[in-house]
Amino acid sequence: MNTLTVENEKTIKTLNNIAESGLNVFKENYTIDNNSENPDAIVVRSFNMHSIEFGNNLKAIARAGAGVNNIPVDKCTEQGIVVFNTPGANANAVKELVLTTVMASSRNLFAGVEWTKTLEGQGDQIGKLVEAGKKQFVGKEVKGKTLGIIGLGAIGALVANDALHLGMDVIGFDPFISVDTAWSLSRNVQRAMSIEELFANCDYITVHVPFTKETGGMFNEATFSIMKPGVHILNFSRGELVNEKDMEAALESGRVGKYITDFPNENVLKMKNVVPIPHLGASTQESEENCAIMAARQLKEFLETGNIKNSVNYPNAVLPYTGKRRVAAFHKNVPNMVGQITSAFSSFNLNIADMVNRSRGEYAYTMIDIENDVNNETIPSLEEKISQIEGIVTIRII
Repeated sequence: MNTLTVENEKTIKTLNNIAESGLNVFKENYTIDNNSENPDAIVVRSFNMHSIEFGNNLKAIARAGAGVNNIPVDKCTEQGIVVFNTPGANANAVKELVLTTVMASSRNLFAGVEWTKTLEGQGDQIGKLVEAGKKQFVGKEVKGKTLGIIGLGAIGALVANDALHLGMDVIGFDPFISVDTAWSLSRNVQRAMSIEELFANCDYITVHVPFTKETGGMFNEATFSIMKPGVHILNFSRGELVNEKDMEAALESGRVGKYITDFPNENVLKMKNVVPIPHLGASTQESEENCAIMAARQLKEFLETGNIKNSVNYPNAVLPYTGKRRVAAFHKNVPNMVGQITSAFSSFNLNIADMVNRSRGEYAYTMIDIENDVNNETIPSLEEKISQIEGIVTIRII
């Protein structure tokens, strides 16, 4: 168990190039030191952290993006290290690319552009060759077609609303849709009662869910057999959602008309009718800045107040910060833990001004504000007493 007391000066380490606008969030009382072996917090994008040993001063890691596969989340949880991500910060960038590729693939734009480049050197004949050859790239309009969206989070909801403005019919499936997303979603988005219903009725299908044991390989021979012949499938989430062997066969037979993916590899590049994109989903200047700023603000809020928002491994917990001394403890989610912590306060004649306790699976987080003025001599003793409680992972007094 590590006892962690926040010091006035905090060290931030970055493991990738982070937008300057994000780093500018850390001003007074912060140092950006990318050589630090034991920082207070880390900001990361895609750097693989699975082989990194964490110092006992590390309190949090913020991923400037949504996916956290590059971070050893379970290890962080066991050590009381909060892992943040930035859901929604790159949503507009991904949405724009999804809708761009829906239209461009329907009009055979990518293949047409590549073919046109082969006419170099034909001089005055290019015009005639274009007129003769363009019929092989005749496409379809998206207006009136049906787009299925699996996952109606920040990205999926934006795609759904804007696809409606293109004149498309939209069917959505998300059994875990949040209240906030439901409020933002157009009432004209049709709800699929099952994923099979969505598969069977869509001309285009775009997926926006994380890779898990349940979602891995969700696009496979069995699900392809339900879909409309010639369906276009767009994958801007994770390559592992698709069984590549089954996708290759479906493309070859024409069951799947096109596969648009942001995750090319050797197998994918050999497939027929694939539109491989070099992982550009969130690669815009605006997206990188939005993610960096959001990640930095969440870290700063946590380091200075203990409040947690957008954590992937610990419960979100917010207690308005009034400047009173605050105890923030990560612990096992077991009976009587809060009672034992509050008993420690009583032993020092300390009154509780406010508190919050939230749990997530096997772990929980408790913040308690102290009503009394606490002298500096009491702080180490209080920390020590709480840290001795069985099940405490880490404790800070802010």
